[in-house]
Amino acid sequence: MSHTSSGSGKDAAIDFVAGSLGGVALVYVGQPLDTVKVKMQAFPQLYRGMTSCLLETLRTEGVLRGLYAGTLPAVVANVAENSVLFAAYGACQKLMLSVSHAKEVAELSPLANASAGFLAAFFSSFTLCPTELIKCQLQAQRETSTQHAVRVGPFQLTRRILQREGIPGLFRGLTSTLAREMPGYFFFFGGYEATRQLLTPHGKSKHEIGAIATMASGAVGGMLFWTAIFPADVVKSRIQIQHCETSLFSMIVNIFRTEGILALYSGLQPTLVRTIPATAMLFLVYEYSKKLLHNVFD
Repeated sequence: MSHTSSGSGKDAAIDFVAGSLGGVALVYVGQPLDTVKVKMQAFPQLYRGMTSCLLETLRTEGVLRGLYAGTLPAVVANVAENSVLFAAYGACQKLMLSVSHAKEVAELSPLANASAGFLAAFFSSFTLCPTELIKCQLQAQRETSTQHAVRVGPFQLTRRILQREGIPGLFRGLTSTLAREMPGYFFFFGGYEATRQLLTPHGKSKHEIGAIATMASGAVGGMLFWTAIFPADVVKSRIQIQHCETSLFSMIVNIFRTEGILALYSGLQPTLVRTIPATAMLFLVYEYSKKLLHNVFD
C-alpha cells in the first residue's frame, strides 16, 4: 500500500495504528450480523435463515445483550488482529519487493500483494484466536447454557477457561484459524489491490482513487475472503463453541456426511451482507488514517 517503501519502523507503527482504527470501525459496523453468522454456523437447526435468527435474537436478547454480544472481545480481537495484520502486511510487502522486479511497494502486482497478505495472516492468527474464542462463546451463550445459568462477561469467561484448561484452552481452534486466515487473506488483499488497480483512472496512482472506490475495493476483498474460507470458519466456530477435540479436516468430512454440503455454508448470507459495509469501512479508515499519519510525521 502507500508510503511503505522506506524501511523505517515508523512505517510499521503507522500501519499498526491505522490497522487498529480500521479494526474498531469494522466491528461497530458489522457486529450484529457477525452474531447472526456465529449462531447460524453453530446451531443451523435452530434458525430458518438470517432474518429469523436476527429477529429471534432481537426479541429474546435485545440489541446490546443480543446483537452486540461479544462486542468488547470483538473490538479487542479486531484491533489485535488488524494492527498486527497490517503491520505484518507492510513488512511482507517489502519482502515481496526483494523477490519481484518492482522498485517500490506501489508497483507490486496483485499476486505479490496477495502473497504478502497470506504470510501476514500467519502472525495475526496468534493474536486473533484467543479473543475470537471468547467472542464466539459469548455470542452463543443463550444456545449453549442451561435455562437458569448465569450469563458471564468476557473477563469471567476468560478466567473460567484459564482455570479449567490453562493457556492452551484459549488457543482452541488455532489450526482452523490458520487454515481460514492464511488463504483468506491471500484473496482479501489480492482482491482489494486488484480492484483498486482496476478502478484507478489512467495517469493516476492507486492512492488517488477516492473514498467510494476505496470502499468498493475493500468490499470486494471482504467478499472474496469469506467465500473462499467459509467452511473452515464454520468448523472454527463449532470447535470453539462446542469444545470439540476433532481435527479441522475430520470435522469438515463429518459435517459434510451428516448434514450435507450446505451446512458448511450456514451463515454465509449474513456474512456477505455484513462484510460489504464492514470491510469497506475498514479500508476507508485504514487508508485515510495512514495518509493523515504520514502527513503529520513525514
